[in-house]
Amino acid sequence: MNITMIDYGASNIRSAQKAFEFIGATVELTEDPDVVRKADKLVLPGVGAFGSGMAGLNRRDLPAAIHEAVGRGIPFLGICVGMQLMFTEGHEMGVHEGLGLMAGKVIRFPEKLRNPKSAIRNLKIPHMGWNQLEPAWENPLLAGVKMGDYAYFVHSYYCDPEDATAVLAWTDYGLPFASVVAKDNLYGLQFHPEKSQSVGLRILRNFVEMGET
Repeated sequence: MNITMIDYGASNIRSAQKAFEFIGATVELTEDPDVVRKADKLVLPGVGAFGSGMAGLNRRDLPAAIHEAVGRGIPFLGICVGMQLMFTEGHEMGVHEGLGLMAGKVIRFPEKLRNPKSAIRNLKIPHMGWNQLEPAWENPLLAGVKMGDYAYFVHSYYCDPEDATAVLAWTDYGLPFASVVAKDNLYGLQFHPEKSQSVGLRILRNFVEMGET
């Protein structure tokens, strides 16, 4: 259960590292492109803005290394902003080019969202707190996760994939958005698995056990 976690100067990386270590994984935290290229399993975590996240990756010459590793077919997991950075472009404080591992945009929730359980109350932005996962299809990443299980979110922007079949789970916050994505060896979680108790830890364990014998 060895993973390589990419350190590009974003917040919350240590919390993600501790969550993986809690479930028994060995974590190598690195900003070295050569280490990323040779990784057997990659995790891109982080909290912050899309533009500053890409700037941190670019300063360390990491995008090309990430693409090389992904091109070898290794499992890759983006968490929170790390999931957003997987997409083509982000629209936070301007338009910024992303890693382009998945086609799609990262856009802001509309200002006037209605609570699906009430036509009166407006929903606040950012989307913060517990919300439900609605798996769309079966995948080893969500093994043991049931329809309606809760995860913990903190975000104002959400991913809008061009390919809707890449959405592994939806969540409703005035509109349905992609809370989990999966395509080939690429995976992404919009929520904070380290704050999502048993559900989050189960998903992290599923990822680190991929390909293990």
